[in-house]
Parts: sequence; C-alpha cells; structure tokens
Amino acid sequence: MLDIIISFSFITQVIRMFTPYYLGASAANFSERGGVINIAIEGFMIISAFSYAFFTISFGYPVLSLLLSLIVSVAFSFLFSLFTVKLKINQVVTGVGFNLLMAGLAKFFMMYFYNSSSNTPAFESLPKLPILNLIPYHGNVAADALIVFSFVLIFISHKLIYNTRFGLRLRSAGENPEAAESLGIKVRFYKTAGIVICSVLSSLGGIWLASSQQTFSDGMIAGRGYIALAAMIIGKWKPINIFAACLMFSFFEAFEITFQMTESVFPTQIIQMLPYIMTIIVLVGFIGRTKPPAADGIPF
Repeated sequence: MLDIIISFSFITQVIRMFTPYYLGASAANFSERGGVINIAIEGFMIISAFSYAFFTISFGYPVLSLLLSLIVSVAFSFLFSLFTVKLKINQVVTGVGFNLLMAGLAKFFMMYFYNSSSNTPAFESLPKLPILNLIPYHGNVAADALIVFSFVLIFISHKLIYNTRFGLRLRSAGENPEAAESLGIKVRFYKTAGIVICSVLSSLGGIWLASSQQTFSDGMIAGRGYIALAAMIIGKWKPINIFAACLMFSFFEAFEITFQMTESVFPTQIIQMLPYIMTIIVLVGFIGRTKPPAADGIPF
C-alpha cells in the first residue's frame, strides 16, 4: 500500500481529485467573504456539468460549450442573489432549494433529451494544452487547463481578496455591511459579485468532472460541493489554508479509490464512506476553532 501511495499514478490521482474540491471551496469563499452563505455549490456543479454535456453533444465544440455552461450558471447565480440579497430569504433554505432544483432539472432534461435517467451519451472532453502535454509522467494532468487553473487560482484568489480594492470592499460587505454602506460602498453589489464569482468557479469544477469522464451521469458530483464547503471552513476562509484542506480531502478520496483496487477484508461500502467520514471527523475537530466573516449569513 505504501508503494502505491508514493507512486506517480497515486500523486496524479490526488491532483485530479483536488481540482473540483478547490474550485468549489474557492467559490464558496468568495460568496461568504461577501456575507452570503452559499451551500448551492453542489447545485451549480450539477447544472454546469449537465449543461456542458448538453452543449457538447449538441454542437461538438467543447470550449464553446464551457462558455455557454458558464452563462447558464451565471444566470442562475443572479436568481440566487435575487432571493438572498434582494428579497433577503434565508440563505441556507435557498441553497438547499437550489441544490434540489438543479438536480431535478438535470434529471428531467436528461430524460427529455436522451431518454435516460442515468447518463448522457459520450462526448468530447476539453482540449489539452499542447506544450504541457509533453511533460514526462504527468503530462496528461499538467496539460489539463482546468487543473492548471485550479493551482493558479490559489495565488489569484489570495491576491484578489487581500490586495485589491475589490477584495477589500468584498470583505467589508461580509464583515460590517453597515459601516461599508456609510462609506459609500454598494454592499448589495459586492454581495452579488461574490455570488456570481462563486457560480463561475464552482461551475468550472462541475465542467471538469463532466469533461474528464466524457459523460454526465446522475449523482456524479457525489457530494463534492458539500465537502468543498467543509474544506473552506477548515481552511478558515483563507485561500492557502483552503488549498491544504482540499489537498487532504483529495488524498483520502484517491486513497479510497486505490484501496478498492487492492485485496482487503473491509467491505466496499465502508471504504467508499472514507472521504465523508474524514469530513465529519475533521469538522468536529475544527468547527469550534474557526471564525467566519462577522456578517456571514446575515441579510442586509
């Protein structure tokens, strides 16, 4: 088992699993920095993954399909912000409703267009970056544009949140919206901007999953949106800490997949539960030690 864990293939698997986790966790971070709890990460991943599948099957252009899928997600993000920012409906209830809505829409359209409740036909994945594809051992992973972006996002999000005017105003909207409003900052605009960024980043995670599997199947997101939220909390709303938390969860998911391929006396169901068990254990150990933005979840 130790030989497997330190192998190139296992490291590659960890990097691949890291991608949707970090994109989802970073997405949630931008929303909550603006003071909006967005547990609809799972739903945005689902609808974007299906949209990518639908557009790619219909038009045959993966990059165009990615852009169209992001447009769909942004449209839903404005609807989410209407309920949470404008109408001030409970953010957790709205998030749960959106997750159910996205899952239901994906399943409905899958039956309507493809007469299947389980999966869509196969389609083309996103093109690889040609130069990086030549890297030995990890060329296939390094050439994946969304994997590369997820690592670059660590620095982009840290810079954007802590070293730009936008980031300062976004954080002020999540920490003390009354004080920010008194200084002329349009708090609702920044809350909405955080939700839109959240939808784009989480949707990239869903698109990556659909592209890498070259099909959309019911249940393919498998709770990754919720685990991404847990990683954000464990990472204390800080991009670099979130990176470490996502790396931990991706390690356990890769370990679960690898462990299933070895001869073991443990039932398969217990092994499949490993990432979720670790999520609960880590949350129990860290949830009391984290401090969210002061106005997180409070309507304004």
